[in-house]
Parts: sequence; C-alpha cells; structure tokens
Amino acid sequence: VQLQASGGGLAQPGGSLRLSCAVSGFTLTYYTIAWFRQAPGKEREGVSCISTDDSTYYADSVKGRFTISRDNMKSTVYLQMNSLKSEDTAVYYCATHGGCYGGTYKHQEFATWGQGTLVTVSS
Repeated sequence: VQLQASGGGLAQPGGSLRLSCAVSGFTLTYYTIAWFRQAPGKEREGVSCISTDDSTYYADSVKGRFTISRDNMKSTVYLQMNSLKSEDTAVYYCATHGGCYGGTYKHQEFATWGQGTLVTVSS
C-alpha cells in the first residue's frame, strides 16, 4: 500500500496549484483519502477529505478556494488549490485508512501516509 503525493512547488499569492495523490496496492474506490498540511512550527492540520461516497469536507480556511476530487480509474486523488495565500505554505500530505467522520477527521486517525509535497506561496 503506497501513496505518492506530487504537484507542490512555488506559487504567487492568488495563484493556483494542483496536488495529486497517486495510490497503489489497493483499490481507491473503497477508501477515504484526506489531505493534511504542516507548516513549520505548527501542528499537522486537516485540509480536505473525500469519502468513498464522494462526500467532501474542507477546513474553514480553504473553503471556496480548494477542491478535492478523485479519479478511481487513475487511482488518483487531486487537490485543486486556487487563490493561494502565504498562509497556505506548508508540506502537504495525503493519507488513507481513516475516515472523514463528517468533517471531524484528525491526522491521528489515519494509518497510511504519503511522503509529502512542499507548497510555498510567496511573491
């Protein structure tokens, strides 16, 4: 079971990036995937979560700017990030073997993690 996060990089404030989480070793259809992020000196926080029935959940700080989606045929989950702000700067991780729990998901509840991809928002 593996998750591979990619798509991070440098973006200007107001810009966009799309993160990808490619999964292998299991059938994506049957699993919830969440994105978390961790900024320097801060705790890891939930960003977005998509459940097996395609219900989606977002942190208040990213609502209206980020969109999570899944392509089960490509075994990939995406996080489209628009209107980026400097406070979005962090290492972003995708994770599975956990649940969205109506939006109350916590990083401690996810068992399998990707390696992280760095997003830097700066002018």
